[in-house]
Amino acid sequence: MTEQPDPAPPRKMHEGELEMDAALVRRLLTAQFPQWAELPLHVFASAGSDNVIYRLGDELAVRLPRIPDAAGQVEKELSWLPELAPHLPLAVPVPLALGQPGEGYPLSWGVYRWLPGEPAFWENLDDLAGAARDLAGFIRALQGCDPTGAPVAGPHTGERGSPLLSRDDFTRENIALLPEDLDQAALTAAWEAALRAPVWAGAPVWIHGDLKSDNLLAEGGHLSAVIDFGALRAGDPACELAVAWNWLDAGARRVFREAVACDGATWARARGWALSIAAAEIPYYLHTNPAMVARSRYALGQVLGEAGQS
Repeated sequence: MTEQPDPAPPRKMHEGELEMDAALVRRLLTAQFPQWAELPLHVFASAGSDNVIYRLGDELAVRLPRIPDAAGQVEKELSWLPELAPHLPLAVPVPLALGQPGEGYPLSWGVYRWLPGEPAFWENLDDLAGAARDLAGFIRALQGCDPTGAPVAGPHTGERGSPLLSRDDFTRENIALLPEDLDQAALTAAWEAALRAPVWAGAPVWIHGDLKSDNLLAEGGHLSAVIDFGALRAGDPACELAVAWNWLDAGARRVFREAVACDGATWARARGWALSIAAAEIPYYLHTNPAMVARSRYALGQVLGEAGQS
């Protein structure tokens, strides 16, 4: 099996992140949800860039945005996940309460049920290909849900779900910023090949928007849950499939492609999305989030390993 990136090196605060600690979370709980304020509280280690998670007792979690750009994600999950969850074959977060800004913390935040499991890194799975098949089933079920009233992809959502061409200038700029050991010419050629794929002509469908190993949970060696729906929206499904390159090896990716049953043009755009996302993350998080950089390097390697494939 192909070597995977180190799943959990420590991260550093990135410029613009909000400072918070357990004492702040305890004050917020005491002021707004005193029924939970005395429960044990500890931070949950994560390489995620948008939110900080604290485990609260045995059955709850507190989720707070790290950055102002993540504002509104809790409200989105409260609005849509109860409606979508009954139609999905894997567990998803269960939001219980919306916290308001206070105690010096400027954003809304949420209390959720704790989902058991561990990040779906390869060592936590008995069968990567089986997990790929299960995730494909989840994606197909989500796309089958009625998107009426869904948030729509656009510039305010990082373009995910929009036409791939909307990322062109941004992606080329990021390729030029990549470390010298990454083949910028080959990546540019792969990007241009993805741009030549036909655009999505179907109706917008639901997409999670940020599928990757640390937004997937495993329990008992099997994929068990999908978390962090802050990027949930409706649009072109291609960006949803970028997980095939940032999480899977070549064999599991073949299983995933067959199970998700997308057309060739969508798969080609998906490869472009994997490239674009990874090329953006590496220069931005190069010195602050080694786990994300390692995963993005892996994704670029997988994309280049398929150069010339349809």
